[in-house]
Amino acid sequence: MNRRAMIKPLSFVLFIALSLSACQKPAAAPPAELVGTDIKGAPFGGPFTLTGEDGKRYAWDDFKGKYRMVYFGYAFCPDACPTDVAVMMRGFQKFEKEHADKAAKMQPLFVTIDPKRDTVKVVKEFTDSFHPKLLGLTGTQAEVDTAAKAFRVYATRGKDLGKGNYLMDHSRFAYLMDPDGQPIVILPVDKGPDAVAADLAIAVQ
Repeated sequence: MNRRAMIKPLSFVLFIALSLSACQKPAAAPPAELVGTDIKGAPFGGPFTLTGEDGKRYAWDDFKGKYRMVYFGYAFCPDACPTDVAVMMRGFQKFEKEHADKAAKMQPLFVTIDPKRDTVKVVKEFTDSFHPKLLGLTGTQAEVDTAAKAFRVYATRGKDLGKGNYLMDHSRFAYLMDPDGQPIVILPVDKGPDAVAADLAIAVQ
């Protein structure tokens, strides 16, 4: 048997195999996972009409074609609401810097659960302290109740502080809805702005 005759074909085969493997594309990284709670297909969202901080009337379908971040809270909230909204909007701001084109497709919304005190003026002062794109919405109690019910939001009057002041007990969710108004994810405001920005980068196309 001619060993030299065998070595040459084997070396050639190995060369071809290594060359082909080097040309192949690396395996695609697995898709990133959402940090927040995936709510696709869940019964969140629905029609409502409220008054914006600019005095204009807004129906839910007026935002069709936009991804919507929606938070229900109240301007007189001493801690939870300003904390949650600050994280949500800092996350949005980070996302906006990194993905300006995608951020342009979004509309952040703050919906009051305390329309008795949260007038158009009060809501505007509250939202303006976080981000110019955050739109505050208020209305009659019946209108607010309709919006809260559509998003399965728990909200009720809480502790009386005297002199007309009181707290509101409520659920604390920041919803991300798709351009058709369907739910995508409850954003992880409890995990910080970086987590919010990361989920937006995954969910907003």
